Amino acid sequence: MDMPVIDTTTSAPAPADPLDASFDLVARQDKAETDIAALRSDVDEVKARVDRIGKAAARPVLAGAAAADTPEVKGFVDGYLRRGSTAEIKSLSGAVPTDGGYAVPRAIDALIARELTAISPIRSIAQVVQTGTAGYRKLVSTGGTASGWVSETAGRPETDTPQFAEVAPPTGELYANPAASQAMLDDAAFDIEAWLASEIAMEFACAEGAAFVNGSGFDQPEGFLTSPATTAADGVRPFGTLQYIGSGDGTGLGSDPDLRLIDLVHTLKAGHRQGASFVMNSATLAEVRKLKTADGAFVWQPGLVAGQPDRLLGYPVVEAEDMPDIGGGAFPIAFGNFRAGYLIAERSATQILRDPFTNKPFVHFYATKRVGGQVLDSGAIKLLKIEE
Repeated sequence: MDMPVIDTTTSAPAPADPLDASFDLVARQDKAETDIAALRSDVDEVKARVDRIGKAAARPVLAGAAAADTPEVKGFVDGYLRRGSTAEIKSLSGAVPTDGGYAVPRAIDALIARELTAISPIRSIAQVVQTGTAGYRKLVSTGGTASGWVSETAGRPETDTPQFAEVAPPTGELYANPAASQAMLDDAAFDIEAWLASEIAMEFACAEGAAFVNGSGFDQPEGFLTSPATTAADGVRPFGTLQYIGSGDGTGLGSDPDLRLIDLVHTLKAGHRQGASFVMNSATLAEVRKLKTADGAFVWQPGLVAGQPDRLLGYPVVEAEDMPDIGGGAFPIAFGNFRAGYLIAERSATQILRDPFTNKPFVHFYATKRVGGQVLDSGAIKLLKIEE
């Protein structure tokens, strides 16, 4: 019987097509290059974020905080302030341009307000209210008693009818016009929101500082020194009239200026003395700092702790350069609780108009804001007058 023959030889695989191997190698190289490109893109993005964080950390901080990095702020800053584009503003907030420009985002407006409070002397101690319109009115009680004491079951007698007076601070449009070169605006590292807030606040502070002291009340606030003044005591003077005491000298603070200052302090009611402060300019303060009591002690005391104000007779001293110098008929020193005595009313929104045409190659930012001011409680502010 013939046995079957088994072929034990194995056939070698057919040789691979060189063209297919080449295609496979090219595909692998393409994938590797794609992966490397994606990795490089991720690294570049991380590096860009780190650079932005480093630049933001290197920027000077304004009043302890920077503008919020929100889409509204970025659209306003990078779109309108840097390039003059209004598309970002309209798409983000629906803002509509007015004659005064665009209302700045709240974050930037808060920067301006914080910086303004820090450098405007009267604003830092007065009562400030925000309004949504150009005008503001407030009723102030000038007399009458609306309360009394009775037993639990006794009848309630009729009280006096309260008397009121209306306070409507005169307002005006405050404006500033800082400028920057286009090269500055094109620099991504230039912190335009902090710069703009600082420039606007500085110009606003100079203008309103003078108005809150000596403003005429016509298209601007009425300064507290513009109010009528008399020697009549509280309860006798007409509403809105300030009380003053004389220095006893026609050219200076008199022979006993320390005693005059004590009299000035105590013309103010005890309730108002809590939170009261002296207001004078630096030339008057230089004279006051030299005053001594009978036993040789200075009546002025420097602040012993960082951040604490200098004090005169135990009360803070606020330097307002718009206060008059010592001279015949002048009121160089004011003392009072200005938070109760002087009212500042302002429309909350600051308007900015970008102007790249008037003074090429500079770009001006015309900022406007409506601000008003008036004496609120004439019993809360007292004056020292150099008698003629």
